[in-house]
Amino acid sequence: MNIDRNEIIKMQEKLSNLIGCPGYEEEVAEFILSQLNDYVDRAWIDPLGNVLAIKKGTVENGMKILLDAHMDEVGFMISHIEEKGFLRITPLGGIDKRVMLGTLLQFQTDNNEKIIGIVGSHPPHITKSEERESVPEISEMFVDIGCQSREEVLAKGLHVGSVGTFYTKFEQLDDETVIGKAFDDRTACNVLLQVLKALKDVEHSHTILAVFAVQEEVGGRGATVGAFELQPTIALALENTIASDVVGVPPNKVVTSIGNGPAVTAADRSLITPKKVLNRINQAAEKDNIKTQYKMPIFGGSDGGRIAITRSGVPTGVVSVPCRYIHGPVAILKIKDIAETIKLVYNFCII
Repeated sequence: MNIDRNEIIKMQEKLSNLIGCPGYEEEVAEFILSQLNDYVDRAWIDPLGNVLAIKKGTVENGMKILLDAHMDEVGFMISHIEEKGFLRITPLGGIDKRVMLGTLLQFQTDNNEKIIGIVGSHPPHITKSEERESVPEISEMFVDIGCQSREEVLAKGLHVGSVGTFYTKFEQLDDETVIGKAFDDRTACNVLLQVLKALKDVEHSHTILAVFAVQEEVGGRGATVGAFELQPTIALALENTIASDVVGVPPNKVVTSIGNGPAVTAADRSLITPKKVLNRINQAAEKDNIKTQYKMPIFGGSDGGRIAITRSGVPTGVVSVPCRYIHGPVAILKIKDIAETIKLVYNFCII
């Protein structure tokens, strides 16, 4: 298959810049659905908000291969508005409190306008030394959007229950390296779109099913519903996973490394990958001499764990693009890792 690196980068930027917090993925879903119509036989949004798609195979009783990528990103919900206009927030998904102070956030109004604010806490000049040496809980932080009253916040279109995420600009650092927000899991959405595009005019025996899932960051809810609806024979969850190959981390704690190709999950906290699925992934890699790495067991979890226990059970694997600093304000990854993952998943579908 031909890989268009420029198309990968352009799509990564478009997907990264969208806002799609858990339960509020409409902006991402509408964009993905607009891209899908030319690639599949049928695509639609289900009642929970998942984007589902079917591309029929040539064999009537062939396998039904499900490919999953989740649309949501970690984010925040406004939990309280102070009298002086400061926002209190609660996380949606797992977020390290150490990355929060001084970070810019963006919130969506009911009219889909974006309001930018900065995460603050008490100024160091009026705090004790022991306070400055500890990181407050996210519930103790506040967001300053420049308002001076609760009424001013409400007039901007924000209220308790409004959601937001990190405010980060996508950038290409060099030919191989990009940074941005929401790479977990818009990277896999990119991979899945590219695979479906590559399969557009290809005859393949097996039917390809796709779930662009909602609410993965809060428990894999969308994938559960999507897999139940589509009834796959076998499945592959596509992820953007932890790369801990940074200074000071010993080899036995490096979960994956960027630049070393797709990461294959043997086991994580939600799933033990069946041998027959691992064998198929390995065959897909061997077809084009694709370099892969194993994700160190048993870190993280994914939609794969939910898909695997749907109905009477679905043999499920996970393939991920390694990425540093996921669930933070800005992440970094290598384009060649995305490209090789696209090849691997494409081969998984056609062998």
